[in-house]
Amino acid sequence: MQQTMRSEAAIRGCRLVRSARSTLRAFVRASFVAACLSSITVGGAGAHPHVWVTMKGELVYAADGLVTGVRHAWTFDDMYSAFATQGLEHTKKDAFTRAELAALAEVNVASLKEYGYFTSAKANGKKRPFGEPIDYWLDYADSQLTLHFTLPFKTPVAARDLAMEIYDPTWFVEFSFAEKNPVALVDAPAGCQLKIQRPTGLSAAQGQQLGEDFFNSLTATSNWAAQFANKVLVQCP
Repeated sequence: MQQTMRSEAAIRGCRLVRSARSTLRAFVRASFVAACLSSITVGGAGAHPHVWVTMKGELVYAADGLVTGVRHAWTFDDMYSAFATQGLEHTKKDAFTRAELAALAEVNVASLKEYGYFTSAKANGKKRPFGEPIDYWLDYADSQLTLHFTLPFKTPVAARDLAMEIYDPTWFVEFSFAEKNPVALVDAPAGCQLKIQRPTGLSAAQGQQLGEDFFNSLTATSNWAAQFANKVLVQCP
């Protein structure tokens, strides 16, 4: 049943965005939201979320033990990947090179800025800002797009306790950790312990009770969806 709901929602999202004339920018939040959410007429919370992302990540440490940033790898659902690549020029059937996806990757990263890249972090209880993303690219495998990018901290962080959250404040995109090896510590000091917390999600009945108007009212500064945050917790000696 869940798979059916996901497929139906994805199909609705793709149809609506096609009619809105958005192409590259429809891949992520900015134009997709403007074009899609404003024109949704089908009722119920079955329309939320519209996009599903399976995540893997790495927290990267420097030789001095400071955390320098996080590397994200976000794999988008196949329905959305099919929409996002529609019309893109490519030389090999059912395949895209990194170069062919480069313009799309750049738009993706630029569009995510308004939403803080759906990522926030605290070190020793204090919020730590990220800088501009680097090393970003898209790849395409098994009919799915994966966005890779690194979010560096503006200043490398010395943290005994590091907490990171990943979620979409408008719940347009649902993020889930990969089942196997979702997060890794790269060059972390000896003794650092990693823990992840997965959200429980929202039932169909709960979503229907809230209604489409409620979801459409959520913005980048809303905190309602924080209850669905994926959390990474690291403790170091």
